[in-house]
This record gives sequence, structure tokens and C-alpha cells, in this order.
Amino acid sequence: MNPHQFSIMPTEQNHIQLWEKCLAIFRDNLNESQFESWFKPVTSVSYENNELYIQIPSPYFKEYLEEKYIKLIAFALHKVYGPGVKLFYKYNQVQDDPTTRVTMESANPSPAVKRTASVPVGTQESRGEANEIDSQLNPYYTFENFCSGPSNELARTIGQAIADDPRCKTFNPFFVFGAPGVGKTHLIQAIGIRIKEKDPRKRVLYVTARLFESQYTAAMLGKRINDFINFYQSIDVLIIDDIQDLKGKPGTQNTFFHIFNHLKMNQKQLILSSDTRPSELEGMDTRMLDRFKWGMTAEMEKPDFELRREVLLLKARKDGIELADEVVDYIAGNVKDSVRELEGIMVSMMAHATILNKEITVDLAKVVLGNAVKINRRQINFEIIAEKVSAYFNITPDQLFTKSRKREISDARQLVMFMAKKHAKMGLKAIGNKLDRTHATVLYACRNIEERIPIDKQLKEDVAKIESAILA
Repeated sequence: MNPHQFSIMPTEQNHIQLWEKCLAIFRDNLNESQFESWFKPVTSVSYENNELYIQIPSPYFKEYLEEKYIKLIAFALHKVYGPGVKLFYKYNQVQDDPTTRVTMESANPSPAVKRTASVPVGTQESRGEANEIDSQLNPYYTFENFCSGPSNELARTIGQAIADDPRCKTFNPFFVFGAPGVGKTHLIQAIGIRIKEKDPRKRVLYVTARLFESQYTAAMLGKRINDFINFYQSIDVLIIDDIQDLKGKPGTQNTFFHIFNHLKMNQKQLILSSDTRPSELEGMDTRMLDRFKWGMTAEMEKPDFELRREVLLLKARKDGIELADEVVDYIAGNVKDSVRELEGIMVSMMAHATILNKEITVDLAKVVLGNAVKINRRQINFEIIAEKVSAYFNITPDQLFTKSRKREISDARQLVMFMAKKHAKMGLKAIGNKLDRTHATVLYACRNIEERIPIDKQLKEDVAKIESAILA
């Protein structure tokens, strides 16, 4: 009698047939879409010495299979191969680069199946240099065109550090958050542009979260999810704008989670923006939120008055026009929330001036701002402040502009400076130009009033009454 006829140990020669039996079990226990997406692409490479090697499309596949289907896989392997089988995964490299090779460890080993992964072996094609991609970066959004101030200084400093030395992964991921229109998109694209300038071979990609979601959905419907994942795992610097738009989309979040892990594990840079800090992103997977906090989080606040002036002047220089200080101060003092809105006002101003053949003046600015959204209808300017202060001290506005050092005129003049800075949001230089005083004189006057208010009861009362009249 041939002793081998009683052998129940599978051999290398029949490993393909044995895997077909496993596939039959998977097909019987899953719907068609699940089977077609996650098991049909998997093939048996070899089976020897109780070790089964299967080929999967990507590292993400292993993570997803073990997360969603490990019990079913353990049941099938136990039934077909016996209880002692050990499972190994082989997957294709993203590109011909040793740095993409990784060994993944299972977080929760199963007693039924010892789950490990081999390093990737072989490639779908010999690529050499990575294929060139369209980075989707706006060439205008450079660091040279980015206006910096206290409201965005930290974010800009970190962004430049990443751009100047992409090998440094201290700030990976880099998570930027702030209200709409404060310059997040400009900054994160500036990082990508600088990196491409320094190394054109870098695969840098900028996408919005909405576009990522759209691509993911199309890939799922077209059964091209593996191509989608492999493409994103090949990126060197992935920049995703408005990540909050993935809230409430668990499928997309889960895919991004695995892409994120792969890129981070392979020392690739991730740059993300959001309108809120990570802790306030409701509807996001907690695993994803934890990873957002791994690197550096920086807030970009609403621009202050000086930064708003700088944005306006930069825009004017780019468009080859000159703006009077009073026009710049008027716009900067009334458009407070958004850099984007400031740029929109400038475009509208130039259009009005060109079509109507008018100079850009404060009066024109009033017309444009009067039609703008989110602009206070009653504008507080230097003239209103001078009028109200003069009336309160029973002097004429003209006396403010004289060299007189009489106590009531001197006090009134200092209060005008103080309130022009506080309520009209004018710069010290602009205030000085109005009153024919130096920058230092205006600075002294503003500080003097600020320091006296808490200790001078009469002055505090005067300020309150004048502000009431100005704001009425």
C-alpha cells in the first residue's frame, strides 16, 4: 500500500486548488461586491512546511482583510489547510525604491492563524524614476506672496522649515487650522511649491478632501480601489485641504487612515488643513484624530490690522496700482475677517475704477464696501472720531491740527489718536500723517491714554462718553 495515499498534508503542487477551496468558502459567506473587491484579487503563491503565502495588491489590503474578515479567513484556512497553518502576505512595491519596503505586524494575533507579512517582493513593472504627476499647485501661492504677521507667524515658520528640509520629519503630519479665508490654502500650497522647486523629482500632490472623497467613490464604483490606494501610497508629500469635509464618511476615512499610516511609516510628509482644531472635528474616526496629533498643529488666526494693510499693499503692487494711505486704512479697518475678502474687495475696487474711469479714493471704497458681504454699514473713520472728540471738548476740529499745547486741545488730540487706532484700526503712521505728527508721538499718546484710563476716573468717564457717541 502506498503510504502517501493517506496523507492529508497539502503539498506545494496543489496549493492553487486548495486556495480555490478557500475562495469558495469566502464566496459562500460574502455578498458578490465584497468577494469581488477583497478576495478575488488575492492569489496563492506557495504552500510548503505549513506556511501559506498569498499575493495581495497592497499593504492596505492586508490591514483591511484582517480588520474586517479575519474570523472568516481563520475559519477557511483551518478547514482547508488544518489548524497549524501560518499565513504570510506578499504585496507589490509601489515603486522601485528600497525605502518603500516595510514589514507590518498584526496588532491582535489570532490563535487560529499566525498573521505576519513578508517584505514586498517584485513589482508590477520596472519603473526606475517615479512617474511624473500634476501636483495641482497654484503657482501664485508661494512664500514670496504670503503676508506674514503675528496671526500666522508660527504656521508660516513651521511651513518654511518643512519646505526647506523635507528630510526633517519633526512636523509630520503638519496640521494647520483656522477660520475660512485666513490663508491656510496659500500656506500649505507654498510648502509644496518650495519642495518642488528644490527637488522637481518629488511627487507632491495637493487635493481637497472633497476631491479625495469623489475619487474614492469613483474608484469603489469602478472596482479600481487598489489602483486608487497604490497611487496615493506613491506620493512623497501629500497635501489635503479642508480635511473636515471627510466628517461622517467612514468608508473614505478608513481608506485615508491606511494611506496615512503607509505614508507616515515610510517617512513621507503629510500636510493637512481644517477649519477647526483636531479635538473639535466631530464625526471623524478617533484613530484618525489621534494621528492628526502625532506631529505639529498650528493655528492661523484672523489677520490683524497691520497684516490686512500688508495684504492690500501687496495686492496693489502686484496689479501695478498705487493706493493712498487713507484708502488702505479705510479698507483694512472695515474688512476684518478674511484675507480672501480683502483680495475680493481689491478686485472689485479696480473693476469699478476701470469701468467708471475713476480714481481709487475713500469715497469709491465706501461704495464698494457698502455692497460687500459682512461689512458693517456704519463705518468709523478718522473724521468721525475727530468730530465727536472735538464736540465733547467744545473745540473745533481744526484746532486738533494746530501746534497748540493747551490742556484741553492736547488731551483731545491724544484721545483722537487713541480712538483712531482702536476704533478705526488705523496704523500709527497713518494717524501721524493726519495730524502732522511723528510715529513716536502717536505711539506715546496711545500708551499714555491706555495707562491713565485705569487710574484716572475722569478720563475713564470721558472715554466712555465719547465712545458712546462714536458708536451710536
